[in-house]
Amino acid sequence: MSERIYRDPVHNIIRLRTSTDEGELMMRLIDTAEFQRLRRIKQLGLGLFTYQGAEHSRFTHSLGAFHLMTRVLDRLCERHEIKPDDRIAALAAALLHDLGHGSFSHVMEKVLDFHHEQFTVQVIRSDESEIGHVLRSYSVELPERITSIIEGKFKPAAIGGLVSSQLDVDRMDYLLRDSLMTGAKYGIYDLEWIINALAIDEGADRIFVEARGLYAVEEYLQARYYMFRQVYFHRTLRSAEAVLRSIVRRALQLYSEGKFVWHAEQTPFEKILRCERLTTIEHLQIDDSDFVFHIKQWQHSEDNILSDLSKRFIQRRLFKAIDVDMPLERRDEFLSSARAAVREAGFDPDYYFIEDRASDIPYYNYYTAEQTEPKSHIYVQTGYAMPQIKEISEVSNVIKGLQHGYELHRVCFPAEAKDRVYAIYHRDSKLKESVGAGSDH
Repeated sequence: MSERIYRDPVHNIIRLRTSTDEGELMMRLIDTAEFQRLRRIKQLGLGLFTYQGAEHSRFTHSLGAFHLMTRVLDRLCERHEIKPDDRIAALAAALLHDLGHGSFSHVMEKVLDFHHEQFTVQVIRSDESEIGHVLRSYSVELPERITSIIEGKFKPAAIGGLVSSQLDVDRMDYLLRDSLMTGAKYGIYDLEWIINALAIDEGADRIFVEARGLYAVEEYLQARYYMFRQVYFHRTLRSAEAVLRSIVRRALQLYSEGKFVWHAEQTPFEKILRCERLTTIEHLQIDDSDFVFHIKQWQHSEDNILSDLSKRFIQRRLFKAIDVDMPLERRDEFLSSARAAVREAGFDPDYYFIEDRASDIPYYNYYTAEQTEPKSHIYVQTGYAMPQIKEISEVSNVIKGLQHGYELHRVCFPAEAKDRVYAIYHRDSKLKESVGAGSDH
């Protein structure tokens, strides 16, 4: 039997049976230029600025999500009928769901005004992409079936939800992977028991977790909560992202004013500086290395702000960050005074005084039943004698407690201005010992 094996730090062995039509298709998709590009997109963006081991890519995560989808479908097929075409679509969607990511994953989306899922859908549908060609050579309907899963429109919804819901293979993989690669143990949960307890509610067309899996799902949701708190919201990681966004905003501003900004001419990067919308093919030509290359050149820019910010990024001299931990009625005054202090220290606050809120982190979110559509809820079976299927927060006090969420409001600024800003903070609120952001962990 022909096969291809990937050694994976999370799942150990990911096996493709290339002697089957299913396995051959997945192998061909993995070998496309568009999928191989994901090797050059960091899964955690600038997470390596804080956790030096966080070098993993969207490529490894996508393979992991595909592997988990294979395992989940194999388990569900033991008790439910899943059509072969639905299985192929679900496997391909799990594999390809991150195709459209830009440089450093989510970091650039807000600055450059794009959404990675839109590019993912366009790549899959494109007549110009290798991915589109491979999919249509298998079935002309397959691209649309895959995109309907990614867009949340697929029927049966239970199968589509395995790719995009609050309990999907994407989240199942990235929690374990990010936890392992960062060294932060908060993302560990009982994956095996969750897979074992998954079932399909045929009447309501949804996935649910049997009663024996309740505690494993509680652990999974707690893992998500603490990974947000300790990794995705980490002040140093967020400070690095603030510096990177300021660099790009400054470059765009200078270019719009007709000032010289070094760039590789006649490339998609030039269109980015012109604030022109990239085509799908152009978007796929950009990865992490393009931004790092340009930022290295911008260290020598004649513009002091662009040069200074670029040097800070390359040399990892990041901003300090403090939580705006004071009554709401006093925050505006503090923010205004702190912004003025940064200016007095010789820095333009438009680029050197950055507010950071939890809501600024796209796609990372806690599980809250009130803020998600019913089709994305996590459903669990209650009891054994007379079992019912309910939304998890209705039966779990643990999850009900997590739904209060987490408020984050920080400001990031150069270390050179910290004494001025800290003095204002001392004046307006009791400064906590955790106020410094320079440590790695």
